[in-house]
Amino acid sequence: MSDVTPPTGEFDFTQQPVTDQSFENALARARNGERLTVADGVELITTGTDVAGIDRARKELVLEAADRRRAEVVGDEVTFVANLNNNVTTACNTGCLFCNFKDRSEQFRSDYQQAHGGFTKTPSESREIVDDALDRGIYEVCSVSGLHPALALDDEHVEILEGSERGDLNYRPASAYDTDPGTYCEQIRAMDVGGVHVHSMTPEEAYHARRGTDRSYEEVFGRLKAAGLDSVPGTAAEILVDEVRDVICPGKIDSAEWLEAMEAAADVGLGTTATIMYGHVENARHRVEHLRKVRALQDHTGAITEFVPLSFVHEETPLYDRGMVDGGASDDEDELMIAVSRLFLDNVEHIQSSWVKYGDAGGLKMLTCGADDFMGTILSEEITKRAGGDYGEFRSVREYADMITAIGRTPVERSTDYEQRRVVDPDADVVGPTLGPRADGTPLLQ
Repeated sequence: MSDVTPPTGEFDFTQQPVTDQSFENALARARNGERLTVADGVELITTGTDVAGIDRARKELVLEAADRRRAEVVGDEVTFVANLNNNVTTACNTGCLFCNFKDRSEQFRSDYQQAHGGFTKTPSESREIVDDALDRGIYEVCSVSGLHPALALDDEHVEILEGSERGDLNYRPASAYDTDPGTYCEQIRAMDVGGVHVHSMTPEEAYHARRGTDRSYEEVFGRLKAAGLDSVPGTAAEILVDEVRDVICPGKIDSAEWLEAMEAAADVGLGTTATIMYGHVENARHRVEHLRKVRALQDHTGAITEFVPLSFVHEETPLYDRGMVDGGASDDEDELMIAVSRLFLDNVEHIQSSWVKYGDAGGLKMLTCGADDFMGTILSEEITKRAGGDYGEFRSVREYADMITAIGRTPVERSTDYEQRRVVDPDADVVGPTLGPRADGTPLLQ
């Protein structure tokens, strides 16, 4: 990336949203249920490359087609999962410009004298947090963390890193830090308590867990699965186009490596999700190219249970502070992202609306644009909050029931893999989760 920051919105990208298709043809193909091309997707997500800006009348036609497809594929149920976020550490040196969740890892060293707002949890602390949340009724614990230099896959990996003379492995022994995060396998074993579903280890974390070795991603995920890992969140995807990644996250793995890791997770029998983080420096072509790669991955693995569009929250991020963006996606762009995801990803059954990113009103709106899942209860959510998000950190089952029925849909508590479902009665006196290992129908919070 150049040392000189380009003005807002001015990036010399090779891929541009230009097609020889027409909006009308793309819409007809979508309505007919045909597999869309990238050109089709670009026409739909821009409401036509023959017009400047977003044409509101055309936008409504795209939303209608997506909502109709949603009804055909999954019906009127709106699902959600009772879950907890237990992020292990904010220590990270990757330097992604869209992120304000992570803290420079040197601040966590024992010899660092200044205070900082970050955290690292020991495996025993993680276990206590998950165990307490199980008593409150959660089904799933989700864990996505910074790349702490002391974190290694297991004790064998620690020995390899300690014996290496390479200086490019982002490793420092746990003894150098105030808090020992343990190993990835220790953290997974700690969170694998009482039958909870452990949803963790992004492709970026898996890369961190194999650095300095010749281990394959299959071996890494195999060891994590043996430790108790149940499924893998497809975050760290951002935009799966390297010319965009070179701007917003040059220190991260490239798109090919992300896809390789996700394929490996599926190969060892782990379910996965997939995400897109949009609304920053990318253009419409990049968004659709991302969808194309996710669709191809699903064609090959069949392991993706849901696709999660994540609208970029800009306020407290380096991209915004450096003048590289002046805001995030518009409401129109959010709606079209959801809708085109539904129409383009013909092999992914569930599209998620994130109330953390969109808020209550926006999140409900997305459920009429093609989305059918409304995320999770999330007893703790730190990532979006640190980036400037202000839509809260918790959603009760009662709130879910009231909000979903208010738009004429059916609220359904689900398992992470969507295999277990329970229709929620919004008229019940007490509404709480029932699918978790210790859930008994009482509210998550008393």
